[in-house]
Amino acid sequence: MTNFWSGYIVVLTLTCLGLILWLLLATRKGQRSEQTDETVGHSFDGIEEYDNPLPRWWFVLFVSTMVFGAFYLFLYPGLGKWQGYLEWTSVKEYQAEVEKAEEQFAPIFARYNAMPVEEVAKDQEANRIGQRLFATNCSVCHGSDARGAFGFPNLTDNDWLYGGDPETIKTTLRGGRQAAMPAWLGVIGEDGVRNVSGYVRSLSGLETENVDLAAGAETFKNTCVACHGAEGKGNQQMGAPNLTDDIWLYGSSFLQVQQTLRYGRNGHMPSQAHLGEDKIHMLASYIYSLSHKDEQ
Repeated sequence: MTNFWSGYIVVLTLTCLGLILWLLLATRKGQRSEQTDETVGHSFDGIEEYDNPLPRWWFVLFVSTMVFGAFYLFLYPGLGKWQGYLEWTSVKEYQAEVEKAEEQFAPIFARYNAMPVEEVAKDQEANRIGQRLFATNCSVCHGSDARGAFGFPNLTDNDWLYGGDPETIKTTLRGGRQAAMPAWLGVIGEDGVRNVSGYVRSLSGLETENVDLAAGAETFKNTCVACHGAEGKGNQQMGAPNLTDDIWLYGSSFLQVQQTLRYGRNGHMPSQAHLGEDKIHMLASYIYSLSHKDEQ
């Protein structure tokens, strides 16, 4: 916030406080000083109000709150470049807490950062730290147990779209991933979608009725091999999934596979570079450990 708007808010606040104080004093000046049995002359649902002045304790308390507000504004405004007489703001308080935490945990992260991911993955303390990082940054998509959901990969198995070695996991965390499965309806038509869907399902042992598998195989060879390979085993460099196993990111039913072929898929894995290299190293170690339980 610029100094102009900071000053504008301060002046507006003080002006409002001043006008309220003036209204209160002016109203009190016109009130009678003694108690009376007379009413103000109005009836509200049969209830009448005595024409008595405000209690002195209420008046003093009200004025005190306005004085306190003005004094607090002077001490702790946190507006623009003017940070108040005491220079305290919630932002500075947060930064101080972050700096304190970083000072406390920096040696721990530094120690683990000097170790290979494979070794860190075997350390129970490191896994607890990585698990908390995962819960904060990854669980909303992959689930608290990291087993994924519709459109979000299971991180506890050995099926990896882009590779599950430590450096590839860290690359994924740093830069994120953007899926690029194109829509094929406009190219191969509805019959082609049905036939290729049936053929793709057959690669993993699933049966589909009323489809031409031979035609589906021919269309697959002409349109899908470039990414998924001649045998449908995928290509990790491109993030193209293996179509011969029983792991389906968007479902294996005939209708779901057709949906994928018709309209494509554009899943997005956001970058986690904001965590910094130390935390990425810990997070990558924890993710690596999920699919290597037998090594721990």
